[in-house]
Amino acid sequence: MNFELFTPEPENNLLPYDGVVQDYGIILTPTQSEQYLQHFLTQLPWQADEVFLFGRRHITERKVVWYGDQQYGYAYSGTLKQAQPWECAVWDLKQQIEALIGDRFNSCLVNLYPDGTQGMGWHSDDEAHLSDQRTQETVIASLSLGATRKFSFKHKNSAAKVDLCLHSGQLIVMRGQTQRNWRHTLRKSTRVLQPRINLTFRYFF
Repeated sequence: MNFELFTPEPENNLLPYDGVVQDYGIILTPTQSEQYLQHFLTQLPWQADEVFLFGRRHITERKVVWYGDQQYGYAYSGTLKQAQPWECAVWDLKQQIEALIGDRFNSCLVNLYPDGTQGMGWHSDDEAHLSDQRTQETVIASLSLGATRKFSFKHKNSAAKVDLCLHSGQLIVMRGQTQRNWRHTLRKSTRVLQPRINLTFRYFF
Protein backbone atom coordinates (compact mmCIF):
# COMPACT_ATOMS: atom_id res chain seq x y z
CA MET A 1 0.00 0.00 0.00
CA ASN A 2 1.23 3.46 -0.84
CA PHE A 3 -1.04 6.42 -0.14
CA GLU A 4 -0.64 10.17 -0.32
CA LEU A 5 -0.85 11.73 3.12
CA PHE A 6 -2.42 15.07 3.88
CA THR A 7 0.10 17.72 4.96
CA PRO A 8 -1.60 19.81 7.67
CA GLU A 9 0.42 22.18 9.80
CA PRO A 10 0.98 20.86 13.35
CA GLU A 11 -0.73 22.70 16.16
CA ASN A 12 1.31 24.68 18.65
CA ASN A 13 2.92 22.73 21.48
CA LEU A 14 0.29 20.83 23.48
CA LEU A 15 2.46 20.90 26.61
CA PRO A 16 2.74 24.05 28.76
CA TYR A 17 6.51 23.66 29.39
CA ASP A 18 9.44 21.22 29.65
CA GLY A 19 8.66 19.40 26.42
CA VAL A 20 7.15 19.55 22.95
CA VAL A 21 4.18 17.55 21.63
CA GLN A 22 2.97 18.54 18.17
CA ASP A 23 -0.42 17.44 16.88
CA TYR A 24 -0.41 17.02 13.08
CA GLY A 25 -4.09 16.10 13.15
CA ILE A 26 -5.60 13.36 11.00
CA ILE A 27 -3.16 12.72 8.15
CA LEU A 28 -4.97 9.77 6.51
CA THR A 29 -8.39 9.60 4.90
CA PRO A 30 -10.97 7.33 6.60
CA THR A 31 -10.53 4.80 3.78
CA GLN A 32 -6.75 4.78 4.14
CA SER A 33 -6.94 4.42 7.92
CA GLU A 34 -9.34 1.48 7.65
CA GLN A 35 -7.25 -0.25 5.00
CA TYR A 36 -4.07 0.09 7.03
CA LEU A 37 -5.90 -1.10 10.16
CA GLN A 38 -7.28 -4.23 8.50
CA HIS A 39 -3.96 -4.98 6.80
CA PHE A 40 -2.01 -4.74 10.06
CA LEU A 41 -4.59 -6.72 12.06
CA THR A 42 -4.31 -9.67 9.70
CA GLN A 43 -0.78 -9.50 8.30
CA LEU A 44 1.61 -8.58 11.13
CA PRO A 45 3.27 -11.33 13.22
CA TRP A 46 1.77 -10.19 16.51
CA GLN A 47 3.23 -11.46 19.79
CA ALA A 48 1.63 -11.13 23.21
CA ASP A 49 3.51 -8.61 25.29
CA GLU A 50 4.92 -9.53 28.67
CA VAL A 51 6.04 -7.48 31.64
CA PHE A 52 7.72 -8.26 34.94
CA LEU A 53 6.16 -6.60 37.98
CA PHE A 54 7.33 -7.28 41.53
CA GLY A 55 9.25 -10.31 40.32
CA ARG A 56 6.31 -11.90 38.51
CA ARG A 57 5.85 -12.40 34.74
CA HIS A 58 2.57 -11.14 33.29
CA ILE A 59 1.27 -11.85 29.76
CA THR A 60 -0.95 -9.04 28.45
CA GLU A 61 -3.72 -8.98 25.87
CA ARG A 62 -1.82 -6.15 24.25
CA LYS A 63 0.27 -7.43 21.35
CA VAL A 64 3.42 -5.97 19.82
CA VAL A 65 5.77 -6.15 16.85
CA TRP A 66 9.04 -4.26 16.55
CA TYR A 67 10.66 -3.39 13.21
CA GLY A 68 14.04 -1.85 12.51
CA ASP A 69 16.86 -1.19 10.07
CA GLN A 70 18.92 -3.74 12.00
CA GLN A 71 18.20 -6.48 14.54
CA TYR A 72 18.17 -4.09 17.47
CA GLY A 73 17.47 -5.45 20.93
CA TYR A 74 15.00 -3.27 22.84
CA ALA A 75 14.70 -3.93 26.59
CA TYR A 76 11.73 -2.58 28.56
CA SER A 77 9.59 -3.76 31.48
CA GLY A 78 12.06 -6.56 32.13
CA THR A 79 11.73 -8.06 28.64
CA LEU A 80 13.82 -7.98 25.47
CA LYS A 81 12.25 -7.41 22.04
CA GLN A 82 14.18 -8.20 18.85
CA ALA A 83 13.62 -6.01 15.79
CA GLN A 84 12.35 -7.68 12.62
CA PRO A 85 12.96 -6.61 9.00
CA TRP A 86 10.56 -3.89 7.85
CA GLU A 87 7.08 -4.89 6.71
CA CYS A 88 6.19 -3.10 3.47
CA ALA A 89 3.19 -1.08 4.68
CA VAL A 90 4.97 -0.02 7.90
CA TRP A 91 7.97 1.01 5.78
CA ASP A 92 5.73 3.06 3.46
CA LEU A 93 4.22 4.92 6.41
CA LYS A 94 7.67 5.53 7.87
CA GLN A 95 8.91 7.14 4.68
CA GLN A 96 5.84 9.31 4.28
CA ILE A 97 5.86 10.48 7.90
CA GLU A 98 9.58 11.26 7.66
CA ALA A 99 8.86 13.43 4.59
CA LEU A 100 5.98 15.13 6.41
CA ILE A 101 7.76 16.05 9.66
CA GLY A 102 11.40 16.25 8.56
CA ASP A 103 12.86 13.64 10.94
CA ARG A 104 14.37 10.22 10.24
CA PHE A 105 13.57 6.98 12.07
CA ASN A 106 15.21 3.57 12.08
CA SER A 107 12.71 1.54 14.11
CA CYS A 108 9.02 1.24 14.89
CA LEU A 109 7.23 -0.38 17.81
CA VAL A 110 3.70 -1.39 16.75
CA ASN A 111 1.11 -1.98 19.49
CA LEU A 112 -2.27 -3.69 19.19
CA TYR A 113 -4.92 -3.02 21.84
CA PRO A 114 -7.83 -5.44 21.14
CA ASP A 115 -10.33 -3.21 22.96
CA GLY A 116 -10.60 -0.59 25.68
CA THR A 117 -9.79 -3.03 28.48
CA GLN A 118 -6.16 -2.86 27.36
CA GLY A 119 -4.10 0.27 27.92
CA MET A 120 -0.64 1.41 28.93
CA GLY A 121 0.28 2.63 32.41
CA TRP A 122 2.11 5.84 33.18
CA HIS A 123 5.62 5.71 31.72
CA SER A 124 8.28 7.61 29.76
CA ASP A 125 10.22 6.38 26.74
CA ASP A 126 13.42 7.69 28.28
CA GLU A 127 15.78 4.78 27.64
CA ALA A 128 19.30 5.97 26.79
CA HIS A 129 19.30 4.34 23.36
CA LEU A 130 16.30 6.44 22.29
CA SER A 131 17.97 9.78 23.04
CA ASP A 132 20.64 11.78 21.24
CA GLN A 133 23.48 11.67 23.79
CA ARG A 134 24.69 15.13 22.76
CA THR A 135 21.37 16.89 23.30
CA GLN A 136 19.49 14.36 25.48
CA GLU A 137 16.52 14.90 23.16
CA THR A 138 14.15 12.28 21.78
CA VAL A 139 11.80 12.33 18.77
CA ILE A 140 8.94 9.81 18.62
CA ALA A 141 6.19 9.98 15.98
CA SER A 142 2.99 8.22 17.04
CA LEU A 143 0.28 7.28 14.51
CA SER A 144 -3.09 5.95 15.69
CA LEU A 145 -5.39 3.61 13.76
CA GLY A 146 -8.79 2.27 14.78
CA ALA A 147 -10.72 3.13 17.93
CA THR A 148 -10.54 6.62 19.41
CA ARG A 149 -8.71 6.47 22.75
CA LYS A 150 -7.88 8.94 25.51
CA PHE A 151 -4.16 9.73 25.85
CA SER A 152 -2.74 11.74 28.75
CA PHE A 153 0.49 13.44 29.79
CA LYS A 154 1.55 14.13 33.40
CA HIS A 155 4.56 16.21 34.45
CA LYS A 156 7.04 14.34 36.63
CA ASN A 157 7.63 17.21 39.08
CA SER A 158 4.43 19.25 39.06
CA ALA A 159 0.66 18.88 38.91
CA ALA A 160 0.50 19.77 35.21
CA LYS A 161 -1.56 17.36 33.13
CA VAL A 162 -2.74 17.28 29.50
CA ASP A 163 -5.49 15.04 28.08
CA LEU A 164 -6.35 14.46 24.43
CA CYS A 165 -8.34 12.00 22.35
CA LEU A 166 -6.44 10.27 19.57
CA HIS A 167 -8.48 9.42 16.48
CA SER A 168 -7.84 7.00 13.64
CA GLY A 169 -5.26 8.45 11.26
CA GLN A 170 -4.03 11.06 13.76
CA LEU A 171 -0.31 11.77 14.15
CA ILE A 172 1.38 13.33 17.16
CA VAL A 173 5.13 13.91 17.54
CA MET A 174 6.84 14.00 20.95
CA ARG A 175 10.08 16.00 20.85
CA GLY A 176 12.86 17.55 22.88
CA GLN A 177 12.81 16.94 26.64
CA THR A 178 9.31 15.47 26.72
CA GLN A 179 10.43 11.98 27.76
CA ARG A 180 12.72 13.35 30.49
CA ASN A 181 10.07 15.57 32.06
CA TRP A 182 6.68 13.97 31.29
CA ARG A 183 4.99 10.60 31.61
CA HIS A 184 2.19 9.46 29.32
CA THR A 185 -0.54 6.82 29.41
CA LEU A 186 -3.23 5.25 27.24
CA ARG A 187 -6.40 5.23 29.33
CA LYS A 188 -8.54 2.12 29.66
CA SER A 189 -12.28 2.29 28.92
CA THR A 190 -14.88 -0.47 29.01
CA ARG A 191 -16.92 1.55 26.51
CA VAL A 192 -14.37 1.00 23.75
CA LEU A 193 -15.10 -2.29 21.98
CA GLN A 194 -13.01 -1.89 18.84
CA PRO A 195 -9.26 -2.47 18.36
CA ARG A 196 -6.63 0.25 18.19
CA ILE A 197 -3.21 -0.01 16.58
CA ASN A 198 -0.48 2.47 17.43
CA LEU A 199 2.75 2.83 15.45
CA THR A 200 5.54 4.64 17.27
CA PHE A 201 8.42 5.52 14.98
CA ARG A 202 11.71 6.02 16.84
CA TYR A 203 15.41 6.55 16.26
CA PHE A 204 17.46 3.86 17.99
CA PHE A 205 21.00 5.04 18.84
